[in-house]
Amino acid sequence: MFTLLSGLWQRWQQRYEYYALIIGLDAAGKTTLLEKIKEIYIAKYPQGGKKVIPTVGLNVAKILLHSIRLVFWDLGGQLDLHELWHNYYREAHGIIYVIDSTDRERLQESKDVFDHVLMTRELEGVPILILCNKQEHPNAMTVQDIKQTLNQSAHKLGLRDCKVQGVSAVSGENVRESVEWLASRMQRNPARPPKLA
Repeated sequence: MFTLLSGLWQRWQQRYEYYALIIGLDAAGKTTLLEKIKEIYIAKYPQGGKKVIPTVGLNVAKILLHSIRLVFWDLGGQLDLHELWHNYYREAHGIIYVIDSTDRERLQESKDVFDHVLMTRELEGVPILILCNKQEHPNAMTVQDIKQTLNQSAHKLGLRDCKVQGVSAVSGENVRESVEWLASRMQRNPARPPKLA
């Protein structure tokens, strides 16, 4: 009887894991976004004030969202680190592509990198969340401005869920809604089943 109850308890406690890559150019605010996600979803996580330094390599965070566990991989955005991204593509259930809304000069570069990501075979069918970060700045490009540039890549999206959302990783505006949108799309994607934690 104990074995049966123990097995049921373990089965009830098991959670499915989904992996989300956070990528984009350097200084787009990826690590700040990850810190805000941890503040929002992890109880007793220190609120604000943490100094964020550029990611060299990988930052990892796990959160519980309803009945699943989301694992975020924040990958460094420096040009020489882009070649490492593909090592994580096969395991990814979703992509968060972060764009710096204040950096007009690098918007085309960001679009070119995004195009390269879209053309990667390992990511076919994986939902993509494009976050136009730093919307709290008065000189930030609007989401509509950024969409006009990205629309040139729309035909490369294929059959996948995609959303463009304005956020502020500093204030947390639209961060929760964005994470929950991606989580729901990853869960309903039969092409990429979850891992059992």
